[in-house]
Amino acid sequence: MSGQFSPAFREELAALMQWRRDVRRFRTDPVPEDLLARCLDSFRLAPSVGLSEPWRILRVDSPAARGLCLDNYRAANDRALAGQDGNNALHYSRLKLSGMAEAPVQLAVFCDESTAKGRGLGAASMPETRAYSVVGAVTLFWLVLRAEGLGLGWVSILDPARLRRDLAVPDAWRFIGYLCIGWPEEEDSVPELEREGWESRATALQMETR
Repeated sequence: MSGQFSPAFREELAALMQWRRDVRRFRTDPVPEDLLARCLDSFRLAPSVGLSEPWRILRVDSPAARGLCLDNYRAANDRALAGQDGNNALHYSRLKLSGMAEAPVQLAVFCDESTAKGRGLGAASMPETRAYSVVGAVTLFWLVLRAEGLGLGWVSILDPARLRRDLAVPDAWRFIGYLCIGWPEEEDSVPELEREGWESRATALQMETR
């Protein structure tokens, strides 16, 4: 296939991006292993600085490991709630910010800061580009999941150092995100935080010129 795509494809791509939501309400139905493997293959196609492919993915499956991660979230969420004042605190307390208790598939994603792959190209002056590469790969993964009807919820209300200790990962692995994956309980093209009145999406991109 050439690098050009039809107008119909471009419209479907725009729709896919619109329907990519941060899902926090999951059905507990299992995700077929072959389907998950097909979606995870998107990491292999993702760009990375110097072709370093620094992503490291840990599947969190055991009740013990999931329990540690969920306890981590609850503690971090309590601290976040304590940092809110007045009506914001009440509003925050009503938000569902994690699907960790229900999601059938849970992945902890890291960036290997010590990888020799890529031989440092592009990362010598900006080592953080390795982490950016992992984030970009997660975005592709997110879209592929959505195209298959699956949802992803990115949990960021966590203590990274505690999570790394609890999951016993190498010191050089930088925590990027905890991903909850499964079949959405409901579907909506509007982000839940927007529906709940927490924040609204910008109507236009603001860009400055120098």
